[in-house]
Amino acid sequence: MPAKSVKQKRFLSIALAIKKGKLSKKYSPEAAKAARSMSEKALLHYNKTKEKGLPLRKKRKK
Repeated sequence: MPAKSVKQKRFLSIALAIKKGKLSKKYSPEAAKAARSMSEKALLHYNKTKEKGLPLRKKRKK
C-alpha cells in the first residue's frame, strides 16, 4: 500500500504521529479520524513510501 502522492504520505505521517501520541488530536481532526480508523501497521506502510518521484497531488479523473 504505497502512498500515491506526497500530500497523502505527509497526511498519513501526521496520523501516525497522532496514533503514537507524539502529536495532539487537536493538531488535525481529520488526521485523528484517520488514525482511529487505520491500524498502526497500515500507517507504517504508507509512511515508508519514498517521496522522490511521487507527484505532489494525484490528478482527479473527470
